[in-house]
Amino acid sequence: MIAKTCKALGGLVLIGALATAGSALAASSAGPIKPGDAATMLQEAVNGSWRSAANKARDQYRHPIQTLEFFGIKPDMTVVELAPGGGWYTEILAPFLYAHGHLIEAAAPANSNSKFMAKMANAYQAKLKADPSVYGHIEKVIAFAPPAQVNLGPNDSADMVLTFRNTHDWMNNSPETLAKVFKAAFDVLKPGGVFGVTEHRAKPFANAVESSKQLHRLPEDYLIELGLKSGFRLAGVSEINANPKDPEDINVHHLPPDLDMGDTSAQKKEYEKIGESDRMTLKFVKP
Repeated sequence: MIAKTCKALGGLVLIGALATAGSALAASSAGPIKPGDAATMLQEAVNGSWRSAANKARDQYRHPIQTLEFFGIKPDMTVVELAPGGGWYTEILAPFLYAHGHLIEAAAPANSNSKFMAKMANAYQAKLKADPSVYGHIEKVIAFAPPAQVNLGPNDSADMVLTFRNTHDWMNNSPETLAKVFKAAFDVLKPGGVFGVTEHRAKPFANAVESSKQLHRLPEDYLIELGLKSGFRLAGVSEINANPKDPEDINVHHLPPDLDMGDTSAQKKEYEKIGESDRMTLKFVKP
């Protein structure tokens, strides 16, 4: 009788242990936020405790929820983020896509010939490795260094490609380099897939090469035309990230968050009043 009782208790303990393990596995597969409707998950990702106060302070200029909702992001999508830099948007995309989606980061290679790019790449990799509960389900990080390395994966394999304030960097290499990035985005997207672009805005019909090199801005009409030439359909233009205080004729690095052009304290105060740059937000779709 005692043996049978012990055996029964042992079975209950085993069942309890398995149940606990199963619950833990279910929780871990959900990542740091619980699966639910897309709007709630996106809000939880933006509110996440893993985001620094400094990064959250920039939400007022970058409007991540409205921007990603405008692009039409869903938690079960395969999303490619181009040139994530320090990972500001990765902090939101990774937990949002953790449970059901796939996030691919097209980032600068750690062996880049540029010391700046190599340092940024290593810092980004360290960030991902430091918090697997948030970043552990990033599908992969692929080397992305236009114009030499622009392949984003198999054709027709992604639902969305996103770039945030990067297009001027590729333009500064050459207009052909920027065109290669747009083509790479087009190729990797499935039919119906979205290419979401935000960029520092130059004055309408400004010279794209000059405004990019001198101000780190591009005219909206130039990027729209390039998107159409690349085969995309323009599905939407949003003023979510517009800033009417920005005169659009100053280098964006004068403005927050950089304030990094050797300005005096008085000048920096004036730039702080402006806030971050005026930005276009464009939604392209692959037919």
